[in-house]
Amino acid sequence: MKYVYKLEKLQCAACAAKMEREIGKIEGVRNASVVFMTMKLTIEADESDIASIESEASKAIRRIEPDVMMKKV
Repeated sequence: MKYVYKLEKLQCAACAAKMEREIGKIEGVRNASVVFMTMKLTIEADESDIASIESEASKAIRRIEPDVMMKKV
C-alpha cells in the first residue's frame, strides 16, 4: 500500500535525497520516494508495518534536517 506525507520546511534537495535513501533502508519499506519540488514523501509498505515505519522515518528525517515535519496527507 502507498502512504503519502507532506515534508513541511524541507529546503534542501540533497537532504531530500538522503531522506529517501535512509527511509528506503527501513525494514518493511518496499519503496520510498521523496519529491523535493512538491515536498512529498511516498512510502510503499504493508499496512501492518506502517506505524513502526512512520516512527523510524520521522527519526531519520529529524537526523538529516531537524526542522522538517512529516505530516500524513
